[in-house]
Amino acid sequence: MADRPARKNRPAVKLRVLRTQQLTPHMIRVVAGGEGLARFQPNEFTDAYVKVLFPVPGVQYPEPFDMGVIRAELPREHWPRMRTYTVRYYDAAAGELAIDFVHHGDEGLAGPWAQRVQPGDDLLLNGPGGAYAPSAEADWHLLVGDESALPAIALSLEHMPEGVPVRVFLEVGDPSEQQPLVTKGDAQIHWLHRSTGESLVKAVRALEFPDGTVQAFVHGEAGFVRELRRYLLDERGVRKDLLSISGYWRRGASDEQWREEKAAERSAK
Repeated sequence: MADRPARKNRPAVKLRVLRTQQLTPHMIRVVAGGEGLARFQPNEFTDAYVKVLFPVPGVQYPEPFDMGVIRAELPREHWPRMRTYTVRYYDAAAGELAIDFVHHGDEGLAGPWAQRVQPGDDLLLNGPGGAYAPSAEADWHLLVGDESALPAIALSLEHMPEGVPVRVFLEVGDPSEQQPLVTKGDAQIHWLHRSTGESLVKAVRALEFPDGTVQAFVHGEAGFVRELRRYLLDERGVRKDLLSISGYWRRGASDEQWREEKAAERSAK
């Protein structure tokens, strides 16, 4: 996921769900494909994100499914709900695109959908957007995030240059939520468990920074992201052009509330 809008006012890419996979107790992978995948245009970013569209039940939408037309012709309460997700992988040869969803029972919108979706169901999305990929300019890399950033971090690790130093800090609920991560980089991966009260901010502050220029990717819950933004920019002097940092969600706020808060902050600047 990322904090910039995916491309708008183009017909949505309509995919067909091929299968689902339970990766951990709270992470489900949805793999989709079909004829619509030919319209998906991948980009060069490892945080390539899409807007997944969830139609409002009972509403008749125009074809093709175009958000620009929908916004112009339908009342706001009939607009599809949107959630932003990172593309975990895109495989043109296999005809597959995968998205990993965090789910907590009936909580939220996308998680319950991923839990009940069946092969043959539609997956509607706009995008992709993106802004980050590992840069050859960096001497070493810092990747920090929670479950919401895990797909982007996992894909970024897979694209790291061979032997480059990487320091990774990932916060998940408990050890059962850890996933195998693959990289050619010289990676030190630290899993933190929310169940024991471990803190990403404390762990990053305790890190002895390697020599050289760092490129950092810090994404996830807005609270720790805000703290690490100040630390990395003000205390560590990380270059802004080599810092990808975004609050994907905020504890205590719905997705719609968080988007409104971020929009208000941007307009106030």
